[in-house]
Amino acid sequence: MKKIILIILMSGFGWIGWAIGERFGFMTAYFLGCIGSGLGLYAGIRLDKHISG
Repeated sequence: MKKIILIILMSGFGWIGWAIGERFGFMTAYFLGCIGSGLGLYAGIRLDKHISG
């Protein structure tokens, strides 16, 4: 279950970061996508700890 949560949140947050940065250029989109994926990883770990107890 943990891996599924991480994949979904990392992909979703990375996509949001990419979509925000896309209007400013490719490198900005890449950078914000990486930051978004990192935030998704953090959120996924926290969510898994909350669910697991």
